Amino acid sequence: MYLDCQWFAWYRKASYREKVLSWIKKKQIFSKKYVLVPIVCWDHWSLLILCHFGESLQSKTRTPCMLLLDSLQMSDPMRLEPEIRKFVFNIYKAEGRPENKHTIYQIPLLVPKVPQQRNGKECGNFVLYFIKSFVKSAPENFSIEGYPYFMKKDWFSAEEVERFCERLDSPACDFHYL
Repeated sequence: MYLDCQWFAWYRKASYREKVLSWIKKKQIFSKKYVLVPIVCWDHWSLLILCHFGESLQSKTRTPCMLLLDSLQMSDPMRLEPEIRKFVFNIYKAEGRPENKHTIYQIPLLVPKVPQQRNGKECGNFVLYFIKSFVKSAPENFSIEGYPYFMKKDWFSAEEVERFCERLDSPACDFHYL
């Protein structure tokens, strides 16, 4: 499942917050294994993946957690943590879930090492590549035990990302027109 790439940005504006939360509620994210949340913030794209949010925090096989994939880690992706945590808390609250703020703030937010962009214009392409790679490789059950699993250094290479981005820029690529 994925959320619209503008929803996080709109959520950050108080005037849109309730509307965005109502849209998310319709997506029934607590019944999904993974929810992909492209984030556009400060003119930079990154990818938030919500894992097993319908499961108990005590689960050993399906651990609720969040992965933040960022192709510009030198910009400190963890600076998004307060807004991500508030976003997640408000999703839980909007859904009428029994978890409290303290419990939700215990959900791990992991930032795996991923290939890094070389210029200021590649982040959107990297997010598309992260989505493709994650969907292709994600395990049936994600647990933080044994993390980073398949997301090790060889999960994908800078060369693979470069080839992917070249195909995106190609007129023959289906994605070119998105």
